[in-house]
Parts: sequence; C-alpha cells; structure tokens
Amino acid sequence: MKKILVPTDFSIEAENALKVAAQIAKKHNSEIYLLHMLEIPMQEIDTISTHADVPEVMFFMKMAHQKFEEIMNSSYLEGLTVHEIVKPDGSFNGISEICKEHGITMIIMGSHGASGIKEMFVGSNAEKAVRNSDVPVLVIKNDYDDFSIDDIVFASDFNNDNKETYRQAIEFATAFGAKLHLLMVNTASNFSTTNKANDRINAFISDYSFKNFTINIYNDESIEKGVLNFSKHIDADLIGISTHGRQGIAHFFNGSISEDLVNHANRPVITFKI
Repeated sequence: MKKILVPTDFSIEAENALKVAAQIAKKHNSEIYLLHMLEIPMQEIDTISTHADVPEVMFFMKMAHQKFEEIMNSSYLEGLTVHEIVKPDGSFNGISEICKEHGITMIIMGSHGASGIKEMFVGSNAEKAVRNSDVPVLVIKNDYDDFSIDDIVFASDFNNDNKETYRQAIEFATAFGAKLHLLMVNTASNFSTTNKANDRINAFISDYSFKNFTINIYNDESIEKGVLNFSKHIDADLIGISTHGRQGIAHFFNGSISEDLVNHANRPVITFKI
C-alpha cells in the first residue's frame, strides 16, 4: 500500500474515497496519486499531442488544476505526499498506464452506491479498469471518519486458481491487523457437505502460515445473498472478492454471479485479481 491511486471527478463519492486513502496513507506511510481523467474526444487528444492551443481542452485542464488546488488544502491531506495527475485520456487504459508508470500498489475508488460498479463515478471505463486491474481495488461508498478494519469476509469457491487472491487478502489483512473470515456459500444447485467443504478450504490454505482466520460454510438461496447475509451477520468491515480479469467483476467462484453483490453491499468491497 505504498502507492495509492485515487481517480477523481471531484464528486462527493470521490472525496469519500480520498479521505479513506488519506487515513490509510497516514497509517502506512503511503503516497497518494490523485488522478483526474478528462473525457476528451480522441481527435482533440491528438491535437493536444501536437501542442496546439485548443480552447475547450485548455479550459477543462485549467479547471481541473483549480479543483486540485482546492483539494490539496483539505485538512485531511495535511502532512501527506499527494501527486497531482491530469490525464487527457478517458479510456480505461489510462488508469492501467498510470499504475504501471508509478508502481501503484492499490486503487481506491468511490462509488455512487446502489447504481453499482458500472456507474462508478468515472464511468464505465473505470469499471473496465477495476476489472482488469492487477492491483487490489478498494470500492468506497460512504464517508468514514475512522476507516478501521477488524473483520474481512473473503468469499471464494476455494479452487486453486484463487490462491493468488488469497495471498493478496492475507497481505491486506496483515497490514490492518484484521481477521479473515473464509466463506464458502452453499446453494441448492451447488452444494457441498460440511465435511467436504471444510476439507476443500483446509487444503486451499495449507500452503500459508497465516492463522488469524475462521472457516465458514453458509447456506443461502444464492451466492450473492449468502455473502451479503453472512457479512451482515458478523458485522464485517469489508468484503473481499476475486475477479477473473477480462471476464469481469461478475465472474468469480469459477462461474458467473450477479454484480448485485457489489451494488447492494453497503460495506466497502475490495477486489483481488486472479
């Protein structure tokens, strides 16, 4: 978490994400990269590259820098190293390029809530960035005066191809001193006995020495409901899920589940790429 990227459109949701990033940065001595991506037509981007003076583009660039100046004066950023980036590229490749260029280790983004991951404040291109991100992405929906994490639900089917995401979850939990609650959801169409489920989870985690966890098998009508209901039952601070890259956020547990999990979760959600 040494380098945190926070994309912003200067909305309330974006500020909520930045406040969380600031709290994490202060605890872990991290740097923040605050990114604003201008939605500019490609022909105008080409014009910028030739250093031509395009009034519309220059106006929006100037407005963005003015907004950054206001944000930099926020008390919650005091004492932090915050890098300002304005990128005239509205494509999801822009976020990916920034991550690679600056060695970003985490992305923290705001979400409008019930409208879902596809309506994340920088638009559908951000959803693609989250889907394809090689680093963990933390989705924030609310304002937190004190963002602390004690209990994390790690929902998985505990197939071997999810082991990389478990390693990432362990690193994240260790950084916060949090407990992982390993969760397998049983449904009528995809059922395992308690013994088989326990054996599968124990085999999955056998390569790791991490001990601060619980094992949970939860029965429900669907995976989404199981994750949400179990998280509510233990009052979890965070839900962790795996993504399969280009298959999208809806595709994990070795299959496809609804994005309703992200849309309906009032808690923060962190995604780890398989």
